[in-house]
Amino acid sequence: MCYYISLLSEAQELEEFFDATYQGEPYHKEFRINGFANPKIPVILDRKPNHIIPAQWGFLPSWAKDREFAKKTLNARMEEVHDKPTFKNSVSNRCLIPVNGFHEWKHLDSKGKQKDNYLIKIKNQNIFTIGGLYNIWTDPSTDQELLTVTIGTTDANPLMAEIHNTKKRMPILLSKHNQYTWLDDVPVEYFLYPEYDPELEAENLTNTEGAATLF
Repeated sequence: MCYYISLLSEAQELEEFFDATYQGEPYHKEFRINGFANPKIPVILDRKPNHIIPAQWGFLPSWAKDREFAKKTLNARMEEVHDKPTFKNSVSNRCLIPVNGFHEWKHLDSKGKQKDNYLIKIKNQNIFTIGGLYNIWTDPSTDQELLTVTIGTTDANPLMAEIHNTKKRMPILLSKHNQYTWLDDVPVEYFLYPEYDPELEAENLTNTEGAATLF
């Protein structure tokens, strides 16, 4: 599953790439962003495609009692969202999550004690997007509203199945030419592998010989 993304691009770079305006507090920038910390990351909502705004990574449905629930909802299996109580009311709440890449680990032994870390990107794109869902959650203790998001996932393509060799999943990865189609409320099935298969490249960051290997 996708629990770590890479984003070092400044707001100005995102504005130029998306021809949109960034608004709100600063977002988290780091080579390896840990989703379990529920960081603020930039997103583009379907209802405001000309604006980039910060959102909490970790989805909170309306009935969530507190923010702790968000650690369980960093990802959403898009094959199941229509049936899952957490997501079924937000299938049409689409967002784009800009990244420079995402991290995944390949298990080198059956128990996962030895792993290789890979950075995966869409080929020839420094910035690309992940398809996500969002919900504006109201904190029952303070009445404060919080924009929350989750990353959509699908079955892995051959490259990702080789890397993510346990659960064999990957995020919904969108190239520049089709990213806004995700916001148009096209059925999620259109973006599931093998119907949709973006061209990816992966860099081994833990090569034992000290040199990166590019797939």
